[in-house]
Amino acid sequence: MNQTDDTLPAGEGENDATKGVITPSLDMLIDEHEEEVSENGKTVRRRGIFLLPNLITTVGLFCGFYAIVASMRGDFESAAIAIFFAALFDGLDGRVARLTNTSSKFGEEYDSLADMVSFGVAPALVMYSWGLSDLGKIGWSAAFVYVACAALRLARFNTQIDTADKNYFTGLASPAAAAVIASTVWVCQDLGWVGGNLPHEVSIIVSLLTAITGILMMANFPYYSFKGIDLHGRVPFFVMILIVLVIGLVTLDPPRILLAAFIIYAASGPVTFLMKLRKK
Repeated sequence: MNQTDDTLPAGEGENDATKGVITPSLDMLIDEHEEEVSENGKTVRRRGIFLLPNLITTVGLFCGFYAIVASMRGDFESAAIAIFFAALFDGLDGRVARLTNTSSKFGEEYDSLADMVSFGVAPALVMYSWGLSDLGKIGWSAAFVYVACAALRLARFNTQIDTADKNYFTGLASPAAAAVIASTVWVCQDLGWVGGNLPHEVSIIVSLLTAITGILMMANFPYYSFKGIDLHGRVPFFVMILIVLVIGLVTLDPPRILLAAFIIYAASGPVTFLMKLRKK
């Protein structure tokens, strides 16, 4: 019997086997992510990703994917609500990353890809499954215009993120555009307008709304980003009362109140643009 084998501490042989076999296998399957970061004025390479913000992004991505699955089952109300939850988590991941100092290039790219699914593909498919499929080529063309404009808007945003004004978006933000589509489906669902029951005139109107909403994402209209709101500072007491009143108003009729709010926000860009032109 080999004496050295008998004197090995318990589990040491298994650890050596793990290091020699399992770890290289995992390395061959999945490469560890590395990226350059700036620390104390020096550029260094760090391995791994931050868990919390990317976990929130993943939950938002799941909501967008669930919206697609729900629309395929004909559950359009759940699909619309899932898109709103995706928008909620999309607003959280960036703020959490900044508050916890866990921002990264990987997180930015992952968030952008998740946005494409949740606010580009999902709203278009939900709208198409709900009311545009009966229009034939007009229906899927309107849905494609929305998807293409969402992709172009996200690409432009990523290239201008370091130079753009933080207080304003150029073009309608994709979560707000998705909210317009989702709330429209939700309201019409409440009215009993679904698929074959949808009047032809309503189908034409929602197809135009889908295409126009997509174009607004690409237009050079300024939209207030709400990023300038200071969540750490003190505010007058009436602000809290106003927030409570807004929540109470939304609970009265969520689909119609949300639709009205996001339609007004979508229209604010062209109105602001025209006002600036008039001043010039």
